[in-house]
Amino acid sequence: MTSSRRMAAAMSALAVVASGLVSAAVIGVTPARADHCDPAEQASQGQQQNNNRQRRNGDQQGQDDQQDQNQDQGQNQDQGQNQDQDQGQGQNQDQGQNQDQGQNDQQNGDQQQGGDQQQGQDQQQSGDQQAPQGGARLLDPAASPEAAPEDEQTASTFSRRRNNPTKTATPVPTRNNPGGGNASPTASPSGSATNDPDEAACADLGPFPEDFVDIRQVAPQRVNARFNRNGSRGTFVSQCGRNENKHNNPDNFIVAPGVSNGAHHLHDYVGNLSTDAFSTDESLAGAGTTCRLGDKSTYFWPVLRNRKVDANDNDPDGNVGQQLTARAVQLQFRGNASSRVVAMPRFLRIITGDAKAATNGPANAKAAWSCTGFQNRITTDKYPLCPRGSLVLRILDFPSCWDGQNTDSANHRTHVVFPDQNGACPQGTRAIPQLRMTLAYSVPQGPSYALDAFPEQKHNPVTDHADFANVMPDRLMQTVVSCINRGRRC
Repeated sequence: MTSSRRMAAAMSALAVVASGLVSAAVIGVTPARADHCDPAEQASQGQQQNNNRQRRNGDQQGQDDQQDQNQDQGQNQDQGQNQDQDQGQGQNQDQGQNQDQGQNDQQNGDQQQGGDQQQGQDQQQSGDQQAPQGGARLLDPAASPEAAPEDEQTASTFSRRRNNPTKTATPVPTRNNPGGGNASPTASPSGSATNDPDEAACADLGPFPEDFVDIRQVAPQRVNARFNRNGSRGTFVSQCGRNENKHNNPDNFIVAPGVSNGAHHLHDYVGNLSTDAFSTDESLAGAGTTCRLGDKSTYFWPVLRNRKVDANDNDPDGNVGQQLTARAVQLQFRGNASSRVVAMPRFLRIITGDAKAATNGPANAKAAWSCTGFQNRITTDKYPLCPRGSLVLRILDFPSCWDGQNTDSANHRTHVVFPDQNGACPQGTRAIPQLRMTLAYSVPQGPSYALDAFPEQKHNPVTDHADFANVMPDRLMQTVVSCINRGRRC
């Protein structure tokens, strides 16, 4: 009987050791890593590392406790052997007492073992509950349920760029106040050191968590200038679709004519079907269009991407993520607050915003971000976090005071400038219909989307911009002017 008990105690000790090894192996398994280029993931990396350290400490404590238990059990076994020797000397009564004591010690050891194992399991469970799963649980500040992003097709990576080596991360630019911003932007932090080459490639990519703001924390403001009695209050909307046909390229024939990938970021195009780096007045005039009423104008802007999806990850310029198609696109031509408008010349080229505003400064920045239902709250230097059911808005106003002579200029700006704060055009210029692009998007919940940009701009929202070339037939342009000056909505 005594030999059987000693054998059972030894087997129990071996089972404890094996159980501890299995538990340690299971506890060491970490959850699958989500997209490392998701800005929301950057915010949770520090917390995740702390949780991992807590798990490791808990594992070590559990192993130490089990070693102590094994030592105690070994001592109990030695005590049992001494009891056998005492039996051989005729101390039968002491033998029974010592056996009872050994059983009590074994029971106490089992209870202690169970308590230590339960403590380790509680620590592991607590760590799992606190650890964010790849940013997927990081919601907007209102903690509203996650809205499922629209199912979009992945942007293609162009063959002429696919084999280019990945560029080294560039220094973080200093954030400048772009004027009219509601919050003072802060410098983007440099990426933390990591041994994962994929994480290292995204650590300094941008945008960063501080590049986002809850739209409800943005102060309301007046968006449009007040019209006086001489103003032109009408509007005309050119209906050109949402780029459902996926007309995309990284070119810009206005700023970088004849240069493939001159923009280093992908553009969405609506209107003229032929627009690329090599477009000319003649090629645009001879092409088809997605617009109604024969409007062959070209309208284009940088794409927006869902950073929660690993797509386009081989892009050498760092424009990674799933391309999002706008849910709605409005191309509205508006009047002037203090005067009537005149027709813009055909093939007039106009740009708005500055694609390099993060490094150039705020002088030409014209980014305006908002949410549906909050259009009187505009942020110029942050991506908005919208409540559930609200869409992200990009509002891109173009300059509308023409010098009366030129269809372009060396810097693509001086031939058409913006009105002053009261909406009046500077002396020597004429008011033309002002184009306002309003783009609405369904984006993933939380800080997990980004604008395509030049690599050194870190996907800063202040770099939003757009381009337009007027290729309307003259008769259609006269219709636009008539609608605006007569106060009609066309």
